[in-house]
Amino acid sequence: MGPGPSTVPARVLKALGSPTMGHLDPDYIEIMDECCGMLRKVFRTTNALTFPVSATGMAGMEAIASNLVERGDEVIVCINGVFGGRMKDIMERCGATVHTVEAEWGDVISGEALGEALESHPESRLVTIVHAETSTGVHQPLEEISRMVHDAGMLLVVDAVTSLGGHPVNVDDWEIDAIFSGTQKCLSCPPGLSPISFSERALEVMDARQSKVQSWYFDVSMLRDYYSGSGARAYHHTAPINMVYGLREGLAMVLEEGLEERFERHRVVHERLRNGLEELGISYIPESSLHTLNCVTIPDGVEDGAVRSRLLSEYSIEIGAGLGPFAGKAWRIGLMGHAATRRNVDLLLAALGEVME
Repeated sequence: MGPGPSTVPARVLKALGSPTMGHLDPDYIEIMDECCGMLRKVFRTTNALTFPVSATGMAGMEAIASNLVERGDEVIVCINGVFGGRMKDIMERCGATVHTVEAEWGDVISGEALGEALESHPESRLVTIVHAETSTGVHQPLEEISRMVHDAGMLLVVDAVTSLGGHPVNVDDWEIDAIFSGTQKCLSCPPGLSPISFSERALEVMDARQSKVQSWYFDVSMLRDYYSGSGARAYHHTAPINMVYGLREGLAMVLEEGLEERFERHRVVHERLRNGLEELGISYIPESSLHTLNCVTIPDGVEDGAVRSRLLSEYSIEIGAGLGPFAGKAWRIGLMGHAATRRNVDLLLAALGEVME
């Protein structure tokens, strides 16, 4: 019940153990295509180029930056936690000039602050923002942000690592141009893949590049010939075959449950946890809180490390420590995917109450 990885169900573990095929085997290509089709449904998009990057969630962030940014480009990066800061670092490593829009940890990025940045830096190519900030538990609304970004003629890039499969992520309706996530959160798969999707606008920007993508491994101009080609697929790298088996099974479970039903389940268990924590005198930090990642204040007089250590050793419950300015002051409690159950909430509340006494 920490910030990830979340519990992996038996169905996914069983799928991981299926016989390994070749990455160009027609049967495997069929499985991979099915997996990409399921990702489109979960992302709520018709984007042709939607696929799992063969590496963990941060690889999705780096793949987007590497392909959409050329040296000397201006970009706007929204920062209200650890992962906005990482995007800034990655963009700078790609040679971009980064302009930041910052908010206090625990707050959302405001439309007013973004508007000022858009007006001050009209030559920027894109805007990046975190939909679900894992370090603070903030749930960032995107509809107004998207409208402002596109009115300014820029692309919108979104980090949905902790929201995909637990909160609505409406790529087409919100006109998101590039988005990435991770398998180890609400999709309840092991870490190892980063689902990603590019809009037609984003592909046009990539096709118009004046320089090679700095990363060979993440170069979408080659990857698209493998993931969305027709007929014979161009060899690029040896895909993690068994991880794709696991992701396909995890996505099947998401779609069998139904997206709306899944979102409602996460909301209900979040409310149950919130009510129970408040009865224990524990308050939430963000006003706009994720259902999937609950960031709460450690009560005065309670020792952070001792509580988390006892929860793990005595109850086999893991919760996350605070990061950055929240270190020693906050806990991060995950309710993601297969782990988002009333049973887990009730067990944690009972254990936490006993340990805090």
